[in-house]
Amino acid sequence: MTDMAVRPLVQAFLDPDSETWSYVIYDREGGSAAVIDAVLDFDNASGRTSTDGASKIVEFVQGKDLTVEWVLETHAHADHLSAAPFIREQLGGKIAIGDHIRQVQGIFREVFNLEREFLADGSQFDHLFHDGDTFTIGELKGQVIYVPGHTPADMAWLIGDALFVGDTLFLPDVGSARCDFPGGDAHALYQSVQKLLALPEETRMFMCHDYPPNGSRAHEYETTVGAQKRSNIHLHQGVSEADFVTMRTERDATLAMPRLILPSIQVNIRAGEMPPAEDNGTVYLKVPINKL
Repeated sequence: MTDMAVRPLVQAFLDPDSETWSYVIYDREGGSAAVIDAVLDFDNASGRTSTDGASKIVEFVQGKDLTVEWVLETHAHADHLSAAPFIREQLGGKIAIGDHIRQVQGIFREVFNLEREFLADGSQFDHLFHDGDTFTIGELKGQVIYVPGHTPADMAWLIGDALFVGDTLFLPDVGSARCDFPGGDAHALYQSVQKLLALPEETRMFMCHDYPPNGSRAHEYETTVGAQKRSNIHLHQGVSEADFVTMRTERDATLAMPRLILPSIQVNIRAGEMPPAEDNGTVYLKVPINKL
């Protein structure tokens, strides 16, 4: 377990298009850092990408004179394209994700009928973490917590007193992540959340997304384990696994697929790289018909 008395410095960056929070976590100015869940701007209508949002992360890191050691992904996101390769190119660091990404790659290799050269072995990433692994960011110590349910490959990163939960949980007034993507499992998500809520109540919890209910407030990114236990609308203390699974299954049946799921998954299972260009020199993303 990491030293919960250590309070890392955290800077959040909001991508308003996908309502995604990216983070820089660091030990001190002039010290070491990790970048978590960086977003590549993508216009679905034109197929054009931009690094405008990710460049703000680069500017912050350079302004604080930080050395990036890790470029972390909580999972293969379905709602935005990863900017991990751009971050690594600009700032260095190793792109890392959980080892169960291989299962997700295997699922979507079939969905998209990917090229024979694509291997579902995680080799596209610089490093694959396993549940319980530890790592360092300068003076900070991190621990890897496997939290499947939303997808089979979700990982949470516990660094000092800061917990980055990916899409397992949202803020208390928003609830929990959907579990109806290929390989998702509401029972597994319930058990994953119990692991997170067993941490000390003062643990700071950082969201990957925020969807303010009916626009009732500004976007927020931080809560605590204690606040989630007391008031998460889906998973507060006292909610049984059976009740949660029933709620989650019924709710998921009403949700449309994320707007960018098809381009996002194709890129994100490649550690943020685009598919290889075809013989005319152009990169294409596929749209499988009647598959999701």
